[in-house]
Amino acid sequence: MKFRIFLVVASCVVSLITAFVISRSGSSTESVSTRARPLIGLSMDTLKEERWQGDRDLFVAHARELGADVLVQSANSDDTRQIGDVQALISRRVDVLVIVPHNGGAMAKAVNMAHDAGIPVLAYDRLITDCDLDLYMTFDNEKVGELQAQFLVDHLPTDRKKKIVRIYGAKTDNNALLYKRGQDKVLTLLINRGEIEVVHEDWTQDWKPENAKKIASAAITKIGPDFDAILASNDGTAGGAIQALSEEGLAGKILVTGQDAELSACQRIVNGIQAMTIYKPLSQLAKQATEAATKMARGKPVFAPEKINNGKIDVPSILLDVVVVTKENMMDTVVKDGFHKAADVYRSLPEAQQSR
Repeated sequence: MKFRIFLVVASCVVSLITAFVISRSGSSTESVSTRARPLIGLSMDTLKEERWQGDRDLFVAHARELGADVLVQSANSDDTRQIGDVQALISRRVDVLVIVPHNGGAMAKAVNMAHDAGIPVLAYDRLITDCDLDLYMTFDNEKVGELQAQFLVDHLPTDRKKKIVRIYGAKTDNNALLYKRGQDKVLTLLINRGEIEVVHEDWTQDWKPENAKKIASAAITKIGPDFDAILASNDGTAGGAIQALSEEGLAGKILVTGQDAELSACQRIVNGIQAMTIYKPLSQLAKQATEAATKMARGKPVFAPEKINNGKIDVPSILLDVVVVTKENMMDTVVKDGFHKAADVYRSLPEAQQSR
């Protein structure tokens, strides 16, 4: 039988720590009390993107430091495959599941399966909706959207109406909705006033850069070069959009936002092709998630100061801060933190990514 999982929530109103208990009991024949090293199951949406490879490596490395082992599965952005991955991890009798969902709604089934087996679930960076999720750890994703949009507003001409293209993330990813919600907080009033016009917008299936390129190409076909910026929700979609701009000789002439501080994006920024990115200290997220997962596996309390509603319950949550990265503060952020090496960031871009 699994130990009880204590999730402790700090109340900002009364500055007290309130404890509540979620009990998970199942048929696992090996409990945390007899297993010398906790076994964590890590089910990931994809490992095709640089960002997620980094998360995996950081998570696994820190788990080893904490005396835990990790089984990793990657679903290649396929919901059916990810459900199968979770079933495989459950069959391996993991003590806790950490899930990076491809589709937050579809993975509710995975949470229910895990709970039936007495296994608690931590959603990593993407919320799993409509289920009794145990813990959610991420960055402040609405804040990400706000910072992207505010940067755009602050760096566009003030003497005329600004025309922008909006490239959203995948509709299946709840984070994409949160990024848009944050962006809307900044943009809606300006759009209503007529100060900003959204000349084209669309969602990027599976966050794939090639799909973002199609959206940007469609915008250029529709309106020509007569626009000021592309509000891209992450660095992958930014990269796809910039490919479309480059083919039209517009790379470096149109402001493009991003997120994740991927190496290729940081290179584009210092070379003047992309305007900004959002640095999410992945080492902090991976470290804190690993520590939480290890505690959950051992039946120890986890302190979660926030609550995020997932459509069914208010999920105990831990939200980390993010940082805007530009050409000016690149050295003081991603390089200083060791996220990327200066030599890698400041090397020349491939010719295909440079402005004409």
